[in-house]
Amino acid sequence: MISRLILFMALAMVPVALAAQDTLTPPAPEVLVSGDQIGPAQPVSAEPNEPVPGHSTGVETAQDASVQAAEFLRKGGPSIWAIAALSVVTVALILWKIWRLALIGAWSRGKAGQAVDLFETGEPDAAATTLYGRRGIRSKVMSHAIRSIRTLPEDRAREEVSRVAKREIADAGTGLRALELIATIAPLLGLLGTVLGMIAAFQALQQSGNRADPSLLAGGIWEALLTTAAGMAVAIPASAALTWFEAVIDRIRRDLEDGATRIFVSGKPGNLKLAAE
Repeated sequence: MISRLILFMALAMVPVALAAQDTLTPPAPEVLVSGDQIGPAQPVSAEPNEPVPGHSTGVETAQDASVQAAEFLRKGGPSIWAIAALSVVTVALILWKIWRLALIGAWSRGKAGQAVDLFETGEPDAAATTLYGRRGIRSKVMSHAIRSIRTLPEDRAREEVSRVAKREIADAGTGLRALELIATIAPLLGLLGTVLGMIAAFQALQQSGNRADPSLLAGGIWEALLTTAAGMAVAIPASAALTWFEAVIDRIRRDLEDGATRIFVSGKPGNLKLAAE
């Protein structure tokens, strides 16, 4: 078995060795025949700064991309410009919303849960200390709930906590309407551009009369369909981001309702101690 493996490895190395030999062996000088004189051909020296054919530089690639983008915008008509503007707005909104949710602690709920646990065990001071200075939305609402239930009657405390929670959730949902609008109108703008492009293509076909060229109609149609594809390319990420942000805010809402309910069910710690005595 070992001998077969060694033989197989040797056979596999033969092409590599031959290729290396061809690479290391200098090429034979070419013979130049000119009249009665026979001699080696003079090597042609390549210019050091001459670009290698078939290899485009990064600058040329960027220029080609910009030319293609400009051509795409020119063929798409006015609708494609509106869709391009919406794409920039969509990216900016998504990045801003992620940053905004991270600032309010949308994915962090450890301290708020610890404070609720401390309040349930009869340690309201420790719970308030845990939440002191926290900027997260859960921490803000839970801190307000603990302070309200200790200083206000229960019905007024519930109303106050509900007011604060609704305000914070509304602030967390800022920008979602804009994403929803983009996800709705981007495909419509693409469809509008397609309809206008097809109208122009059929008008050109009509003007050509008996000399109608099917390729003219086909070219006008595929150029018109570019706007539909662009509109969908903008609407799909906007819709996906909108669904994700709504799911994050729904989870925040559930956490706030659960934490506030646990605090109000626990009641005032002082009253609980008197009842236990």
